[in-house]
Formats: sequence, C-alpha cells, structure tokens
Amino acid sequence: MEMRVSFQGNKKVAADFAGFKVLTDQPKDDGGDETAPSPFQLFLASLGTCAGFFVLSFCQKRNISTEGIELVQTAQWDPEKHLVSKILLEIRVPSGFPEKYKASLISAANLCAVKRHLHEPPRFEIVTRPS
Repeated sequence: MEMRVSFQGNKKVAADFAGFKVLTDQPKDDGGDETAPSPFQLFLASLGTCAGFFVLSFCQKRNISTEGIELVQTAQWDPEKHLVSKILLEIRVPSGFPEKYKASLISAANLCAVKRHLHEPPRFEIVTRPS
C-alpha cells in the first residue's frame, strides 16, 4: 500500500491512501493547533479499534448482541523512557453475557493485526530521493 504524506500548515501532517485522507496535528503545548489527533494517538486508537473489530466480528458470527459491550484501553507511560510501558485493554461486557464466550472474546481481540505487528515488527528503511 502506498501512502502519500504531506504538510498542511503549522504542525499538521496528512496521509493520503486508498481514497482516504487522515489529518494529524499536535497538542497546543507542542506548538500545534490541536485540530486533529496526534500520530501517536492514532497509533493507540488503531490498537483499540483493531481489537474492537475482532470482538465485533466474533459476536456477529455468533449472533451475540454487542449492546453494552465496550473496549476500554489504557496506556501506561514510562516517564524515564518516554515510551508506553503497558497497554491494558478491558473488554467490558454487560451482566448476563455468556460466561462461555468471555475467554473467546480475549482470543478474538488478540487476533488484531496491529498488535501482532508489534510482536514481529517490520524492518524500516528510510531513504531520500529527488522529487
């Protein structure tokens, strides 16, 4: 997949791919206008929404209502390393949710391709070329 990244003024950066345009910005504290999520916030959101997709698919395949199901993701920050040290993903289910499916929901969330790429990250190659 090819993605074209362009600069949109101040701290805004956009990515165009597959007919979509994703805009990012930085918080005001970092000199941005805070008009869009930061790239790192989008990265974290991609983890939660990817896991959510697999939970949703699991439920849909079994005709299980998703009403009252939500995923709550919390990132714990390591201030010394300036990195996230742990991501907790809670799958909150309503009372009466079938007990026999709870472990399977966790297994479904673990199928997330974004998460799997963190376990086996791709190699990065960054080059410059004339326009």
